[in-house]
Amino acid sequence: MKIWVASQDLADVLSDLPKELPDDPPEIECAVYDGRGPLPGPPEEVEIWVPPLVPVPDIPGLLGRMTGLRVLQTVTAGVEPYLPHVPAGAVLCNARGVHDAGTAEWIVGAAIAVLREFPGFAAAQARREWTYHHTDVLDGSTVLIVGYGSIGEAVERRLAGFEVDVVRVARTAREGVHGEDELPGLLPSADVVVLLVPVTAGTVGMVDARFLARMKDGAVLVNAARGTVVDTDALVAELESGRLRAALDVTSPEPLPADHPLWTAPGVFITPHIAGSSPASVRRTRELVRTQVARYVTGERLANMITGHY
Repeated sequence: MKIWVASQDLADVLSDLPKELPDDPPEIECAVYDGRGPLPGPPEEVEIWVPPLVPVPDIPGLLGRMTGLRVLQTVTAGVEPYLPHVPAGAVLCNARGVHDAGTAEWIVGAAIAVLREFPGFAAAQARREWTYHHTDVLDGSTVLIVGYGSIGEAVERRLAGFEVDVVRVARTAREGVHGEDELPGLLPSADVVVLLVPVTAGTVGMVDARFLARMKDGAVLVNAARGTVVDTDALVAELESGRLRAALDVTSPEPLPADHPLWTAPGVFITPHIAGSSPASVRRTRELVRTQVARYVTGERLANMITGHY
């Protein structure tokens, strides 16, 4: 059985797996392909592919050659680069749950950083200036989570001690969770709006000028989803007016060019797509890949299969 993985670390995790499996498991042959350099072998022979965090070049062309592929296991929760191109006979699985802890921690930390003006105080420290003034606080605010799934649940658990009111929104309504169609009426009361939606035809550009205009004065937009969910020009306009603030781990375009106006817009805190990049994510990725390969070999149902509407 030939498997392509994104790193030597993942190959090492799978190296002794056959010893722990019952009966007579197939020999596992792992090759590392991180998207750089030549392919490590014929794509037609790959049965399981675990692509790297950063998408490899020409995903449609590569998947088109993977005629023997049976499992495509991403290391991200989002699967938009792969979903339209999965070969017939292959199953697409995402990494739901792997990045929950790191991303949720970043969301809470970034929201606090903007509300308490940590970037401004850091800049003042570099200038050796004592800039005493009052700031906003998370306590007593309303946090609207748009795209309430496993990461949203993790965010809510971490907000439990901050005495905030959490409002949940998902694509379709369920008990305790509002539907996306209710967003226009919920936005004006939110102090912090957290974006966690996947990239779909319906979410690209959903945070446009009308969406932003419904947000209350002084509110903070926290984007840990994808940069394309937000109309960047509309956000820059709101930031430059001083009406809204933002914490962004993702941008459009990405990486953000050095001359882009978003860098210098007031009230914005930007990190380079690192929310889910943590030791916890690395550990959980190893566990997920090892478990998924073991399930495949023994004929068990795989976790996190993407079926129907994503």
